[in-house]
Amino acid sequence: MSHSALLPGVLAVDAGNSKTDLALVGADGTVLARARGGGFQPQHTGPAAAVAALAPLVDDLARQAGADWRPGGRPLTDHVSACLANADLPVEEEQLHAAIAGYGWAASVHVANDTFGLLRAGTDGPLGVAVVCGAGINCVGLRPDGRTARWPALGRLTGDWGGGGGLAEEAMWHAARAEDGRGPATLLSPMIGAHFELAGANAVAEAMHLGLLDRARLHEVARVLFAAGEAGDPTALGLIDRQAEEVARLAVVALTRLDLLEQPVPVVLGGGVLASRQPLLLDGLTARLAADAPLAEPRVVVAPPVLGAALLGLDHLGADPAAHRRLREAYPTARPIAA
Repeated sequence: MSHSALLPGVLAVDAGNSKTDLALVGADGTVLARARGGGFQPQHTGPAAAVAALAPLVDDLARQAGADWRPGGRPLTDHVSACLANADLPVEEEQLHAAIAGYGWAASVHVANDTFGLLRAGTDGPLGVAVVCGAGINCVGLRPDGRTARWPALGRLTGDWGGGGGLAEEAMWHAARAEDGRGPATLLSPMIGAHFELAGANAVAEAMHLGLLDRARLHEVARVLFAAGEAGDPTALGLIDRQAEEVARLAVVALTRLDLLEQPVPVVLGGGVLASRQPLLLDGLTARLAADAPLAEPRVVVAPPVLGAALLGLDHLGADPAAHRRLREAYPTARPIAA
């Protein structure tokens, strides 16, 4: 196989639990093509099957860009920059790297957890901490000298709490116990029922158990939780406050590990739960950061995470600042918003 790239630039991949975004980016930062697919869950399907699902999307990118590219021929582009959910352990990164490299999409491949993509999207260089709170929760920190702070992020088994899925389950737990008398009354019970047009939380649970209601809709309960918090429900407020504490704790521990508490450092916040900019959550989070890491600079990133993967790819190619600016301009929401 020749290593003369057909389209000089980067194949950027952001693969999340619920959706996957790809972009083919020229070496000058121009976005040549974009594609979107379903969720990326190699922990369930295996690395080979998860990466195989990317192949039709890459073929689509090549067609959009007008590239006469065929599998097994020359690489499509110079570099694959893949920021992947569920690439939480070094062995998982290695397996996914091998699977991607096997397709020959580019002469070089770099695989990282998707939280590193969020960090790059919200910063101008390798300095900062990122906390993603989407379907799950994770955190990474990075210094210019290459030191990192990260977590296994395997759920409750490794001490994680929250994220949209976790918040939804906690809300259901409290609502169900309120209905049957095992717990205190909460607005969560009738509000969850009303959201799904059912009698209450237990009716929702039964419908999901029987397959009458798609269990994938459980994440919608997180929105109900915030609505109940805005209505002043103590149970909802307690869960939201705990989520704020968990996010702040991750950030502060990462800053501490990297000896970054004594200097101004970006703390990038992203993922669906944080990007929704719920005031109850962000107010509690920023108050805790102000107390425990007063020099931290919290900022919310709402740009598509594939931007971070593409920026990391341009970094790898040694692209000039103009290329980075051009790429960010292709994503109108690319600039971080102060929390």
